[in-house]
Amino acid sequence: MFGKNSNKKEIMIQKLAERQGEAQTVRKIVFFTTIAIAIIIAIVAIAGFVYVNSALKPVDSSNNKPITVEIPIGSSTSKIASILEENNVIKNASIFKYYVKFQNESNFQAGTYELTQSMELSEIIETIKTGKLYQEAVLKLTIPEGLQLKQIASLIADKTNQDADEIFNSMNDKELIKKMQLQFPDLLTDEIWASDIKYPLEGYLFPATYEYYTETPSIETIVTDMLSQTNKMVEKYRALMEEKEMTPHTLLTMASLIEEEATQQTDRKMIASVFYNRLESGWPLQTDPTVAYALGEHLKRTYYSDLEVDDPYNTYQNKGLTPGPIANSGESSIVAALEPENSEYMYFLANKEGKVFFSKTLDEHNALVKEHITN
Repeated sequence: MFGKNSNKKEIMIQKLAERQGEAQTVRKIVFFTTIAIAIIIAIVAIAGFVYVNSALKPVDSSNNKPITVEIPIGSSTSKIASILEENNVIKNASIFKYYVKFQNESNFQAGTYELTQSMELSEIIETIKTGKLYQEAVLKLTIPEGLQLKQIASLIADKTNQDADEIFNSMNDKELIKKMQLQFPDLLTDEIWASDIKYPLEGYLFPATYEYYTETPSIETIVTDMLSQTNKMVEKYRALMEEKEMTPHTLLTMASLIEEEATQQTDRKMIASVFYNRLESGWPLQTDPTVAYALGEHLKRTYYSDLEVDDPYNTYQNKGLTPGPIANSGESSIVAALEPENSEYMYFLANKEGKVFFSKTLDEHNALVKEHITN
C-alpha cells in the first residue's frame, strides 16, 4: 500500500517538474520572441527614420545646375510631387506630399521653374508658391547670335575671370566632344570630325542667356547647356529637316551663313533663297563672311586679294556649302534655312544702314553696287 502511494507521488513530482520545465521553456521563447520583435521594430523604426530623414534632404547638395521643371495648370499636390521626382529634384514623391500636408502648404502656382538638386524642400515649396526663383543666379551668360567659338570662349573668360585660350582649348578637347556626342548622338554626328572642319563645335552652341548658381561653372557644364538648347531647336524642326533631307550639320552650316550675312533689317528667308538659287545653278556662294572665317580674322572690308585665300571655307574658291558652320545661329536663321522664300534672285548687297537690296542679274547687281556702295 505504502509502495503504491510512493510511486504515485514520484510520478506527480516528475510531471510537475516537466510542466515547470515546459513553462520555463515557454517563458524563454516568449522572452526571446519579445526581444526579437522589439529589435525588429527598433530596426524598422530607425530605418524608417533614416529613410524619411534622407528623403527630406536635397538630392545633391553640391549640384547647383538648374533643372527646368514645368508645373501644369491645375496640378494637384500629388501631381506636383510626381513631376518633381521625375525631374530628380526631390528624392521621394510620397514623402514630399506628406511633408506638404504636415506643413499645411498650399496655393502652388503653375509655371516653368529652374530648380536645382541642392535645394531644400522648403526652398522648392517656396519657389512654387511664389512663382519666382527662390535662388538668384550669380552668373548670367548671354551669348548673342552670330558669335564664333573663339568669341564665345572670350566672352565666357571675361565673365568668369578665366583665360580665353584655355577655355577655347577645352571646347576643342576631343574627349569632351566625344562625351558630348554620347549625350547628343542625333545632333553631334560624325560629320563634325570631317578633315576640313576647323573646330568641331563651331556653330553648335546655341545663342541664349544661361544662368548659373556658381561664379565659375565648368566648361563642360556650359557646353552641355548650350548643346542641349541647340538639340531642342533641331528636334523642334526634325520633321521638316527629314522632309528636306537635311542633317543637323547641313542645317546649321546653311543657317550660319545666313546669320553672318543678316542685319536687323534683313529678310533672312530672302537671303536663303539667293543661296539656294546659287547652289541649284552650280554657282559658288561667294559670301564674304566665309573669307573672313578662312583668314581667321574679322574683316571690315573684303578686298580682292582676300578672295584668293586657299581654304575649304572660302566660298569664292569652292562651290557648295562650307565644311561646317562658321558661327552660331539663332532660330530665325535656322527657320530661313529650312523655309527660304521662293524667288529668282541671285545677288544681294547691304548698304551702310543695313538695308538689303536683291537683284536677279549681274547688271542689276552692279547698278545697285554703284548706287549704294561706291557712291
